[in-house]
Amino acid sequence: MWATVNEILTKIDDFVWGPPLMVLIMVGGILLTIRMGVLQIRKLPLALKWMIKNEEEGEGEVTSFGALCTALSATIGTGNIVGVATAIGAGGPGALFWMVLAAFFGMATKYAEGLLAVKYRVVDKDNHALGGPFYYIEKGMGSKWKWLAKIFAFFGICVGLFGIGTFSQVNGISSAVNSFFDPDMQWTVNIPGIGTYSWTVVIASLILSVCVALVLIGGLKRIASVSQIIVPFMAVIYVVICVMLLICNITKIPEAVVIIVKSAFKPSAVAGGIAGSFIVAMQKGVARGIFSNEAGLGSAPIAAAAAQTKEPVRQGLVSMTGTFIDTIIICTMTGLSIVLTGAWKVEGLQGVQVTTYAFNEGLPIPATISSFLLMLCLVFFAFTTILGWDYYSERCLEYLSGGKKKSIMIYRWLYILAVFIGPYMTVSAVWTIADIFNGLMAIPNMIAIFALSGVVARETRDFFSRHNKQPFE
Repeated sequence: MWATVNEILTKIDDFVWGPPLMVLIMVGGILLTIRMGVLQIRKLPLALKWMIKNEEEGEGEVTSFGALCTALSATIGTGNIVGVATAIGAGGPGALFWMVLAAFFGMATKYAEGLLAVKYRVVDKDNHALGGPFYYIEKGMGSKWKWLAKIFAFFGICVGLFGIGTFSQVNGISSAVNSFFDPDMQWTVNIPGIGTYSWTVVIASLILSVCVALVLIGGLKRIASVSQIIVPFMAVIYVVICVMLLICNITKIPEAVVIIVKSAFKPSAVAGGIAGSFIVAMQKGVARGIFSNEAGLGSAPIAAAAAQTKEPVRQGLVSMTGTFIDTIIICTMTGLSIVLTGAWKVEGLQGVQVTTYAFNEGLPIPATISSFLLMLCLVFFAFTTILGWDYYSERCLEYLSGGKKKSIMIYRWLYILAVFIGPYMTVSAVWTIADIFNGLMAIPNMIAIFALSGVVARETRDFFSRHNKQPFE
């Protein structure tokens, strides 16, 4: 049954993530990069400064750093560990090149999303700042485009329930736990109609579902408080581990970089038929890059809209740093680790097993310890992503349903159910479903980005002209 399902999903995925959508996302980023004068390079130091320096007297619910942490809680997840591995496994090392290139242009897209989110945000009757693509589509493009905003909100709900938010994250967690505690499948149970699974997977799904339920029932404040503690701490630990691996294998880095660049344009020259074609490398790199940093997806602006700021441009710059941290730093480190250790060429490995192999081979510590550290990072990254995407998808449902509390509570319990069944989906099916809904969600958002690119350019020009003779604070 799963073979047939996978075949159908793959065909849908190939159609959604065909050349038109890749061109739409890449051209959107390139257009904004040109119109902003390569702002992602020129203003990156300023953006990194403002990332940790909150704006005084800003309007909103949370600090700019808090909004960024909320966004990062949803982006730094399995995409950074498992997504990079699956991209390289399907498209060869060249997929990493396209992932990083897409992220570079995606920084301009993320800047535009953050700017528009603040510019067109609204305040509801409870004095909450709300915003995101559905609001800048409706208010920026005009009420006649509200149907497009509703389409975005619908796919946003689907991405949370069937894509980034649940299946792929939970599947990554269960795979990591299983690989560490029961790699030889010694303790298994047969679930009628589903298959044979390790008890570690069953237990992990139960514990995770309970933990997610306890946090989600507490609402947004509990989600934010949990995410802002876990995300920075685990991100630093993961980066330190990756830096250690790269330093220990520093002589292999130049060769790995050459392999990545060559494979980006001519995969067969590096790995024969293993890596697939140039189109596959580009497709998997761009798709996994979007999955990881969500630039162009339209999710991060939902969090950015709540930032305490009076300046849309300032929040746009802060939002831009999310893509830089997520993909250009963390995903690149993961990808280099996989390529220089040769993990991507080992047959029979998939998903988190590829990254685990790279850590075991590349780090000068016992394999048990490196596997445990990776499992720990993946579990916490994925857990916060599950929480962050519940927030995003609930805001989408709130827009679509007119703020009906009952609908949101029903959805919350469906979300918890999806978390519970996620481990029993096949790895390929999980990531294919996530890719499909990512692509469908990106289409209405990118249409809005194109339509409002003139607004972004004008706001940027006006902001920097006002501050041209004054030092930034």
